[in-house]
Amino acid sequence: MSQPDRPHIRGNSEPGVMEVKPKLYYFQGRGRMESIRWLLATAGVEFEEEFLETREQYEKLQKDGCLLFGQVPLVEIDGMLLTQTRAILSYLAAKYNLYGKDLKERVRIDMYADGTQDLMMMIIGAPFKAPQEKEESLALAVKRAKNRYFPVFEKILKDHGEAFLVGNQLSWADIQLLEAILMVEEVSAPVLSDFPLLQAFKTRISNIPTIKKFLQPGSQRKPPPDGHYVDVVRTVLKF
Repeated sequence: MSQPDRPHIRGNSEPGVMEVKPKLYYFQGRGRMESIRWLLATAGVEFEEEFLETREQYEKLQKDGCLLFGQVPLVEIDGMLLTQTRAILSYLAAKYNLYGKDLKERVRIDMYADGTQDLMMMIIGAPFKAPQEKEESLALAVKRAKNRYFPVFEKILKDHGEAFLVGNQLSWADIQLLEAILMVEEVSAPVLSDFPLLQAFKTRISNIPTIKKFLQPGSQRKPPPDGHYVDVVRTVLKF
């Protein structure tokens, strides 16, 4: 595959001109980019993707100064080249009104999103481990989901008494919790059996039109990582 051109710093469009689509630079798989795809898709934002498949592509991005700390994900949006997953997610949540109505709601969204991110990283990192260690990591992720994370969110929903985790509108916290639930269910389908409020939450959030569309076949949502994805990541990043 040919090397990608250096990302052009494309600013916001002028009034009456179609806005430039965000462009995502990452591997053709989930990893740390998937939550970014979820936020954009939920906001109804179309985006382009440049998949990294060779070490040369990655080195060119580094040489051109696109990777602040030498890491991907990289997102080109609003005239900026953004790196660091958490910073990108925070920016998108704020930009697309998925970050609460005030500072107190925002810090709760941050807490909940950080918690689900910790859980998801246990699953995201598992495919890169030796077979036995991989299975142990996935089993631990399911155990932690059932004993630590999901009981907390079940209680939050019960105490809050609303359709969403924070306030009375959809936020980044809701989107990322649904992403986490679906990831854990891929490892253990009955994981929500003891959590009726989370079961209802999953159904409710999954039926939001833009999310429902993202969950359909043919969307830009990525499948669980396979051996090819792992090999490409190892080759590009040399680990």
